[in-house]
Amino acid sequence: MVDLSPVPGGDRHKAILNTLDMAQKAEAFGYSRIWLAEHHGTGSMAGRSPEVLIPFIAANTNTIKVGSGSVLLNHYSPFKVAEVFNTLEDMFPGRIDMGIGRATTGPVTDIALQRNRAYRQTSDDSGEQLAELEAWMNNSFDKSHPFSQVKMHNNGSLPQFWLLGSSPWSAGAAAQLGLRYSFAGFINPGQAYQITQSYKRDFKPSAHATGTGKPELILSISIYCAETDEAAARMAAPVQLMMKRLMAGDIQSPMEDEDNAIRILGGLPQPEQLTDPCFPPRMLVGTPDKVAGWLKEIAEAFGTDEIMVQCITSNHEARLLSHKLLAEAVFI
Repeated sequence: MVDLSPVPGGDRHKAILNTLDMAQKAEAFGYSRIWLAEHHGTGSMAGRSPEVLIPFIAANTNTIKVGSGSVLLNHYSPFKVAEVFNTLEDMFPGRIDMGIGRATTGPVTDIALQRNRAYRQTSDDSGEQLAELEAWMNNSFDKSHPFSQVKMHNNGSLPQFWLLGSSPWSAGAAAQLGLRYSFAGFINPGQAYQITQSYKRDFKPSAHATGTGKPELILSISIYCAETDEAAARMAAPVQLMMKRLMAGDIQSPMEDEDNAIRILGGLPQPEQLTDPCFPPRMLVGTPDKVAGWLKEIAEAFGTDEIMVQCITSNHEARLLSHKLLAEAVFI
């Protein structure tokens, strides 16, 4: 699962504690990994520094893999990111996922994240950044490259490298470099099938330790699961309002509770149903058996190795129940 640390009632400290509780419960429910997100300047989500949350979560769990979903590499030094995740792997061998992505965070925060504010970068060097990070992780710079003079030390193991994205660029980059790929279906559901299949079709095996010999795909989906369809729809209402506000440029408003969200939206939104597993809706909303059946159809259609679950609500108990019900329907 991926956790964004939604903020309940404006209490950001509670949001972080809820994320820890979610990770511990997820481990008990049987989930294999939890990723922490990077979102800047938002009033509704406290997840902004996955590299800080990862050791907090890993130190207070036992077996679940913990990672970033994702670190936005376009804002950072690949060398520094490599050092951070090698350190995390040294601390928790075999349990760290290094999820790498790219994104704009807004015209002001993009500049605020830059070390040099004297200019505004307009060119896209994502391919260069990604190749440099891979070279640092594998100590594979050509001998003629100045960076080959510096060795990236580790304790004999590397974090598992995942490239995250929602566009043809990310699929192509993951395929060319032989990386594991996680596609954000909740961002771009309409092109999810086409893009993920291009990754599998164009994949080139990698001999590097950060790569893989065959395509490995995670499809990320927003899921709201409850004992009744109405309860699931109520649970999904706050995030639907949040997304509507984000589309209007409002990232500061807190996440509303279910009653307020339904009132502001003008009624309880009726969720989309799955009609074609190759074109899943932005959210799967329903009872455990219904959602589990949909996930089986989607996984078979996409040929995916794993489904990553996203559930955003400030109602922590409802979120725990959603993940518990889903686990019981899928794993048992």
